[in-house]
Amino acid sequence: QELPKLKLAEKGIDADGAYQIIHDILDADAKDNASLASTAFGGNWAPATTKLCIENIGKNLVDQVLHGRCLNIVADLWHAPQSVNAIGTATAGSSEGVLLGGLCMKKKWQERRRAAGKSLHEPGPNIVMGANAHISLKKFATYFDVEMRLVPVSDETNYCLDPRRAMKYIDENTIGIFMVLGSTYTGHYEPIKEMSDLLDTYESQTGISIPIHVDAAAGGFVSPFAHPELCWDFRIARVVSINASGHKFGLTYVGCGWVIWRDSAQFPKDMAFEIRYFGSLQHTLSLNFSRPAHPIINQYYNFLQMGFEGYKSMALADLSNARLLSRALEKSGYFKVVSDVHRKKTDVGKPRGQTFGCTDANFEEYVEALPLVAFAWSDEFKAKYPHLKQKWIQTLLRAKGWHSPNYALPPDSENEEILRMVIRESIPEEIIGK
Repeated sequence: QELPKLKLAEKGIDADGAYQIIHDILDADAKDNASLASTAFGGNWAPATTKLCIENIGKNLVDQVLHGRCLNIVADLWHAPQSVNAIGTATAGSSEGVLLGGLCMKKKWQERRRAAGKSLHEPGPNIVMGANAHISLKKFATYFDVEMRLVPVSDETNYCLDPRRAMKYIDENTIGIFMVLGSTYTGHYEPIKEMSDLLDTYESQTGISIPIHVDAAAGGFVSPFAHPELCWDFRIARVVSINASGHKFGLTYVGCGWVIWRDSAQFPKDMAFEIRYFGSLQHTLSLNFSRPAHPIINQYYNFLQMGFEGYKSMALADLSNARLLSRALEKSGYFKVVSDVHRKKTDVGKPRGQTFGCTDANFEEYVEALPLVAFAWSDEFKAKYPHLKQKWIQTLLRAKGWHSPNYALPPDSENEEILRMVIRESIPEEIIGK
C-alpha cells in the first residue's frame, strides 16, 4: 500500500523501511564535497568532531561554559574592546545574527529619538545597504518595519555598496548601515573603513551619528586569518556589531552562527532576558530559545584542534586554489572572471576580461576577498557562439555530480548572469585540476 506523502499515515512502518525511503529521497541531493554553490562548509569533518556531536545530539544548549568560551574567542578575533565577558550570542546562523544586529540599531535609534523629543513614526526609521545584500538583511527591514534603502551596485563598484553613493541615502532617520564582508555574488569585501570615514565627516557636519553592522557571514572566519591587517572589525569605532556563520568558514556542521556587539552600551537592556528554567540564573540574547548544543561543541572543538595557525593554513589554501581556478578559467578564453580574488590590488578598476589575474604576486598584493570565483562567458565567446546559453553549464556540471549555480547579478546589473564556485577546504587543488 502506497504511503501518503502529505498527511500522516494511519499506521507506521518498520524502522529500516522508513530509513530507506528517506535515504533514497536525500540521495538525489548534491554531495557535500560536490556543492560549489554555498559557503556553508561540507565534507571533511574530523571523526572526533562527529563523535562528539553524536554523543550530544539530543542536548539543548544549557551548559554555557563552551558557549562563553567560543564567544570570547570570536570577540577576540574581531578585536572587540570587551573580548573577555563578550556581549553576544550563538545563533542558528548569520540570518539570526543580522536580525538581532538590526534590531539593536533600531532600538538605539528609538532611544535617541525619544531623548530628543522627536517622532518615531514620521517618517519612521530607514536602513541603508547595497543592492547586493543577502536576503536576510532585506528580511530584517521587512519583518521589523524599517524602510529599506538599497544603494545601486555595478561593475564600477565591484557589484558592492559604494560608500560615496551610500551617503546620498542617509539622513537623521537612518538607524544604521549594513556592510558586507564577502558578497554572496562575487566574494568582494565592502570598504567598511572608507564608509566609516565618510560617516565621521557627516557626523562632524550634522551631529548625526550612524552606526555600522557588519555582515561577515563568510568573511568573519577568513579575514582574521588571511588578511589580519585589513581594518573592517571593531578596530573601527563606528562598527557596533558583527555576525558570522560558524557553519561557513568556521567549519562546523550547519546550525552555528555568532553575533557580537562592541560593548554592553550597544545592546539595549530590554532585549536581554533572564531565565531560571534550568535551576540557575542564565541570560539569553537570542531570538529563539531552544537550540541544539552540538553546533557549539563542534565550534569549540575546531578552535581547540585547529588553533589560529590551522585556520590560517586553511584560509590561505582556499584562496590559493580560488586563484588557481580563476586563472585557468581566464586562460581558456571562454570566460571572464568577475571576482577579483586573483587580481593585484593595483589592477582593481581595470576592465574585466582584459586585465587578467597574475601568478607572480606576493600574497599581500592580492585583493582581499573570499575564496569565491564568479565568472561568465567572455564577450568574444558570446559573439562567436550567440546560441549557447550560459545556464547550460550548470546543467552539464550537475550531470557530472557538481552543483554550481548560474544566476543574475544584483538589481541594476540583473541583465548579466554569472556562475559561482565557492572554494572550500573540501575542494583541494587536485579536484580543481579536474
